[in-house]
Amino acid sequence: MVLVIGTGGAGLRAAIELAEAGVDVLAVGKRPKEDAHTALAAGGINAALSTMDPEDSWQQHAADTLKESYLLADPRTTQIVTQGAARGIDDLERYGMAFAREEDGRISQRFFGAHKFRRTAFAGDYTGLEIQRTLVGRAGQLGIPVLDGVYITRLLVHDGAVFGAYGFGLTDGTRYLIHADAVILAAGGHTRIWRRTSSRRDENTGDSFRLAVEAGARLRDPELVQFHPSGIIEPENAAGTLVSEAARGEGGILRNALGERFMSRYDPARMELSTRDRVALASYTEIKEGRGTPNGGVWLDVSHLPRQTIMTRLPRVYQTLLDLQMLDITRDPIEIAPTAHYSMGGVWVRPEDHSTDVRGLYAIGEASSGLHGANRLGGNSLIELLVFGRITGQAAAAYSRSLTAHTRSASATARARAEIDDLLAADGPENVRALQRALRNTMTEHAGVVRNEEGLRAGLAELSEIEKRMEKVGVHPDIAGFQDLAHAFDLLSAALAARATLEAALERRETRGCHNRSDYPDLDPALRVNLVWSPATGITHESIPPVPDEIASLMEEVSTEGKLAE
Repeated sequence: MVLVIGTGGAGLRAAIELAEAGVDVLAVGKRPKEDAHTALAAGGINAALSTMDPEDSWQQHAADTLKESYLLADPRTTQIVTQGAARGIDDLERYGMAFAREEDGRISQRFFGAHKFRRTAFAGDYTGLEIQRTLVGRAGQLGIPVLDGVYITRLLVHDGAVFGAYGFGLTDGTRYLIHADAVILAAGGHTRIWRRTSSRRDENTGDSFRLAVEAGARLRDPELVQFHPSGIIEPENAAGTLVSEAARGEGGILRNALGERFMSRYDPARMELSTRDRVALASYTEIKEGRGTPNGGVWLDVSHLPRQTIMTRLPRVYQTLLDLQMLDITRDPIEIAPTAHYSMGGVWVRPEDHSTDVRGLYAIGEASSGLHGANRLGGNSLIELLVFGRITGQAAAAYSRSLTAHTRSASATARARAEIDDLLAADGPENVRALQRALRNTMTEHAGVVRNEEGLRAGLAELSEIEKRMEKVGVHPDIAGFQDLAHAFDLLSAALAARATLEAALERRETRGCHNRSDYPDLDPALRVNLVWSPATGITHESIPPVPDEIASLMEEVSTEGKLAE
């Protein structure tokens, strides 16, 4: 049996591959499967299908991806994803997904980001939601058991090999001991450890990072975090909710509190159509230098656009702002600020099959690393889920079949059980939520869009204080369920992810893509390496293989005229 942890697009695609191969599989997730993080992805999914531009190719897709990664993406990973992308779209079609199509039946593709050709397939502005629905439907057809509301607290490892996982039910605290030949980790990234994020409150808290590291795996490039330029500021409980970049793509204008159209200072050629990392940096700089709004943001204005354009091209943006703020964007500007959006680093994996340092343990999706480097191209994350969901499902199936016996460890299971028992017995004075808030404030203040040595060292000092306070927490399940226990584990994960991020950010003494060091403003060719972190070894520099000639020859500046670059 193979266990899949996480029921978003990556986890479900892997589970489907396993079930179709005739292997017993169980998928568990702490959120309802219909509402996984994948459902929030709006823009589209990339594949060089050549339905609109016949001259497109997987090689050009790879070249665009590597160039935008600031050469930190792994060329082998990139080749696997771009070569397998068309197959990924075929799989979704086979499962019944309804893509937007041209009048003659071709799948529509549009420009997105720094892509040379139109290669982003989509379904309205709810592509991720449609993919999630399609995968949930296919998993149902195959009879795959999916457990919602189960929080996995520890992977069970003996002699360097995984043999299962341990966890509890969020509603009633029921313990789950799951024995498995292999485990596929698909539990997301760590963007929730910042104060303003596009993730919901109970997701992307670094669960994958902690589970993998405590099992004996390592992390790669945890400091490379993409900040989306446009997250809303209010209300507090929805801070960071995304305003789609389509708002800028359709002609939205950015202004500071003085009414200045400030992008002319940062990218006069592309203005609001600049890349994600540049627009986020520009907005951050305006706010930091005192030209931000009273709430610490900037204005995004689409009110000059025809009402019909807004209602047909930006329906979700219109509805979201009406629901959350009673704001009519056809008349008034939107107050936004950069928001932590995507973990481009993650668990260290081999490019061929996404296996880790732990035998039988694999990581996929935002939990993994290798494809995005220092700047992710919009639309690449969704195709990555499908390609590596399929490949890793096949690898885990083969590994499971190869086992003639499976050694378990009573002491590993006892340790996992005691970890929960100890937290449930904890009755200290410290409040878990307050510590989570303190950690998010630390990361926002010292490891946000712009970093420097002094701030990162201050962040590490504050984190050490938070870790000391964590030893005195009180955990109190109540009539509503075991959410407080889940928050305590979220906090453990967040602290580990924060330490990895701060230490790697300190080590990367350069500015590259999303990683802006004000004390090292230039790109350093000697740091064209991946930073690999673990508590045991600290940080090591890992060299990146050369880019194959057939791809390198296509890596050129891509025109952004008429496109939304990200």
